[in-house]
Amino acid sequence: MFVIKSRHATCFVAIAAMVLVAGAPPASAWGPTGHRVTATIAEKYLNWRAKAAIADILEHGESLAEASTWPDDMRSSDDRYWRETAQAFHFVTVPHGKTYKEVGAPPQGDAVTALETFKATLLDASASREDKQRALRFTVHIIGDLHQPLHAGNGQDKGGNDTKVTFFDKQTNLHWVWDIGLIEREKLSYTEWSSWLSAKITDEMVAKWSSADPHVWIAESVALRDKVYPPTNVIFWKYRFTHIESLRRRLQMSGVRIAHYLNTLFAKP
Repeated sequence: MFVIKSRHATCFVAIAAMVLVAGAPPASAWGPTGHRVTATIAEKYLNWRAKAAIADILEHGESLAEASTWPDDMRSSDDRYWRETAQAFHFVTVPHGKTYKEVGAPPQGDAVTALETFKATLLDASASREDKQRALRFTVHIIGDLHQPLHAGNGQDKGGNDTKVTFFDKQTNLHWVWDIGLIEREKLSYTEWSSWLSAKITDEMVAKWSSADPHVWIAESVALRDKVYPPTNVIFWKYRFTHIESLRRRLQMSGVRIAHYLNTLFAKP
């Protein structure tokens, strides 16, 4: 921790913080339904060691579906950690024509650096249970975030938040369409979503998708991101028809990868 004694320096930091928040996409990829879907799918593919570790960390029968939305639930907290530090944990920025490895994380960190931090916490035998709970909940959440294509933002429109659209007569933005709009339009519960999507995941898909490398997930999201911007700001059934399968696939992949990541993380006692 450091203390800034200069009044001008303090003002600079405050302004920088405001710019950071203004340039960031909101912290709710998929919305609560989507996050619960990915976490519920993940539970199907956890091995016994990961299940035991998760049960030891969480409490009162908390499921991964319940844990998955906690980082978004906490955004309303007045604590500076949630107002400032944690805001950067939900997304990455990858400009057009670049890869994440080329641009890396900004000074304040991002979803990738947060995953590494939380991984270290989960593997630290001396970490408190409270810290491990935060780390596990965030890990499940962040992996879901990185599979939403607009959480790998291009750095130009706040992850689609500045791209205003009309979605089935609702005035909104493209980020909301992918977080919530396309999912809620189907009128399914998260249990219906996860049940239907899980039933269509084959062993071959699991083998193909089982990557614990966030750079792989981000590259996929960037490739998809550049295809989801509509040619007109009024989007309707055609847009849903064009993109619903991609959305379903990203939910499926995210669930498999949450499980694979945790299986790998907890591979040793």
